[in-house]
Amino acid sequence: MQPELRYSSPTVQTGLAVERNKVLRNTYWMLGLTMIPTVIGAMIGMSTNFAFLAQAPIMGPLVMLAIMMGLLFGVSATRNSVVGIGLLFLFTFVAGWWLGPMLQYALHFKNGAQIITTAAAGTGAIFFTLATIATVTKKDFGFMQNFLFVGLILLMIASIANLFFAVPAASLAISAVAVLLFSGFILFDVSRIVNGGETNYVMATMGIYLSLYNLFTSLLHLLLALSGERD
Repeated sequence: MQPELRYSSPTVQTGLAVERNKVLRNTYWMLGLTMIPTVIGAMIGMSTNFAFLAQAPIMGPLVMLAIMMGLLFGVSATRNSVVGIGLLFLFTFVAGWWLGPMLQYALHFKNGAQIITTAAAGTGAIFFTLATIATVTKKDFGFMQNFLFVGLILLMIASIANLFFAVPAASLAISAVAVLLFSGFILFDVSRIVNGGETNYVMATMGIYLSLYNLFTSLLHLLLALSGERD
């Protein structure tokens, strides 16, 4: 009895490569489109009266976290339908709206506009660098999954705890760790697409969007704390 030979023909390999490139391309297109509701939401958020945050500085963020988690589960449950795309855009609009107060706060600094631009440029530079590394090398960064998951849980616990204690030094440390953690998530998520681990571009877009969003807000927080010039 001869041993069974298992191999992938060039045609199969080419088909897989084409499919993965299609998912990656659709993900980048969708990621670009999500910036539209994000910007619209941010503009509305900047003109919204968030006075309730001063009265409920702890409950406000927790309620918003619950809303966004609900939308995340909704996107995941409907990821294979048009509803999933609609919920993804709704999620990015809400995320932009919630970002508005932070942008408004930043603009009260003399160099606020410059800091926002720097944070955005830094986010873009990190994304393109890490995405290029994952795409060109095609290295599987799946080994980072457990580390990133544990890091995310610890980061969430630390962030919620700091809502109660409000320690400035801890807040800066959390932002610094978040920059490293979500940079790792970008590398991991793009690598999954390139290596066929993620074939749904809605979920792929959501993962990368969350990393970019948190990376930007963390960089903005650090820059405001370290180089912000008050009037």
